[in-house]
Amino acid sequence: MNPDSSLTDPLVDADWVAAHLADESVRVIEVDVASTAYERGHIPGALLWNIYRDLRRPDYSSVSTGELEGVFARSGIDRETTAVFYGYGAHLGFWLMRSHGHGRARLLDGPREQWLDGGPSWSDEEQAPRPSVYPATIADPRLSSTRRAVLAMLDEPGTVVLDVRSQAEYDGERFWPSGATEGAGRAGHIPGSVHLSIESLRDPSGRFKDAGEMQHALLSAGITPEHRIVTYCTIGNRAAQAWFALSYLLDYPDVSVYRGSWAEWGLLPDTPIETSPAERTRVIAY
Repeated sequence: MNPDSSLTDPLVDADWVAAHLADESVRVIEVDVASTAYERGHIPGALLWNIYRDLRRPDYSSVSTGELEGVFARSGIDRETTAVFYGYGAHLGFWLMRSHGHGRARLLDGPREQWLDGGPSWSDEEQAPRPSVYPATIADPRLSSTRRAVLAMLDEPGTVVLDVRSQAEYDGERFWPSGATEGAGRAGHIPGSVHLSIESLRDPSGRFKDAGEMQHALLSAGITPEHRIVTYCTIGNRAAQAWFALSYLLDYPDVSVYRGSWAEWGLLPDTPIETSPAERTRVIAY
């Protein structure tokens, strides 16, 4: 019996992962923007999805659905595989699989170091799984929004485009979370978007706050379960975290992620952009 036959709770803990390391139907995947942490040590048998290498192209645009299916296949994932995500970009990996119809996805939420809390050690061995054949998929529009869909939402009543980046990114002071480089793109935010940084939903350890605190933050920003919500950030990771919290922890019924996020919107020459405060008259370009 596949260990993921019941999907009422997508979360697993380190003990669950440890108990299934030898299970051929389970694939553990660390998701990050670089290989540094993975190379220092990772869960035994885990693969690495490098967001910039595997999930984004050199121009930072999202890989196509066909290319994403190739990532699944190279990872040895087929329709019967339970994919368990952990690490910096765990929620992005989880959301990508769920939004492309893969129900057998699980999440080890919180800091990657929790693996060591129960005594297991890291491994430094890289894995080369036998490639699988992953069938063609279509992104679910209920979970994944395109730039065209976001543009159509800008003046639509009952909808919220939710920006979960930092205040500096929203205001247009920087393009990337850690800063910006020459030619990075146009900084700012999607016109009319509501700003609520991901830190409003997470505590310093990287875990989600309790439901009451998160609900208070959302309601204070005017965001209710009655809204249709699209989250975005820079490359989709923080947006996927917000999507998970709203969808799975707070039961908001209509939440999707703008997969392209600011790495798409801000690098295009003709997308509408606003900066804050309102009196700022120029877009800061890097």
